[in-house]
Amino acid sequence: MEDKIGFIGLGIMGKPMARNLINAGYKLFMFDINQTVLDEFKKEGIPVCLSPEELAQKTDIIITILPDSPQVTEVALGEKGLLYGLSEGKLYIDMSTIDVATVIDINARFAELGVEMLDAPVSGGQIGAEAATLSIMAGGSETAFLKGLPIFEVLGKRVIHMGKIGSGQITKSCSQIATALATQGVIEAFTLASKAGVDLSKVREALLGGFAESKALFITGDKIIREDFSPGFKLKLYRKDLRIAQNAGLERSVSLPGTHLLSQEMDELIGEGKGDLDFSVLINVFRK
Repeated sequence: MEDKIGFIGLGIMGKPMARNLINAGYKLFMFDINQTVLDEFKKEGIPVCLSPEELAQKTDIIITILPDSPQVTEVALGEKGLLYGLSEGKLYIDMSTIDVATVIDINARFAELGVEMLDAPVSGGQIGAEAATLSIMAGGSETAFLKGLPIFEVLGKRVIHMGKIGSGQITKSCSQIATALATQGVIEAFTLASKAGVDLSKVREALLGGFAESKALFITGDKIIREDFSPGFKLKLYRKDLRIAQNAGLERSVSLPGTHLLSQEMDELIGEGKGDLDFSVLINVFRK
């Protein structure tokens, strides 16, 4: 594997994704603002860089997976950002969930250097990142997609080229809307069952055998029953994703009433200091 990969964003998702690439034989260079996690990789002999600019200079394909649009913009275009280390022929893959407008802006700036970009957000959470079973939805040119495909096939089980740049982010917003409202359904069903005195474990088992079966029921339902709100996907990050979906809807005059309602519930919990818990903590809104 000749391509050297730069990886930025070693959080809940990024860290296991980077490890999967290393285990697949790729040569990685790392950057993150968290020095502790960088030191962990450095002790294993993985090269670390002092800035995104340095990382871009030393690698052929750069991957970022960061919390939100401002962080991606800063890494890509800010002081000592990727922009100042990139050169013609390199590929930039952003796997964060961010606003389409940010993707379009960065792509335009990088295109001036002869650098192609893919927006390739992922779905599957920490479990999918660790097991390399992520769903990856990529927007960008066919040439760029084919160049990134071997990397995607290491990280995920379902990889789809969605079309032009930005289409990956639109697809991710659709995914987050569908998942959020499926979770809302599980929470409402569990609340009714609980109030009626029916065993939630048995409710979940019964529903998993019918048309109500879903990953929301399987994974989130289990976390609710076990009262395990440790973050597989933090509530505050899910709220950010729904903000992006709402913005996309507003820009296209699409009403998203269910998404709006769920966003209000998330805001309530975040206001109570629960933003760093798993989004399954939404059950607490109904328990009140």
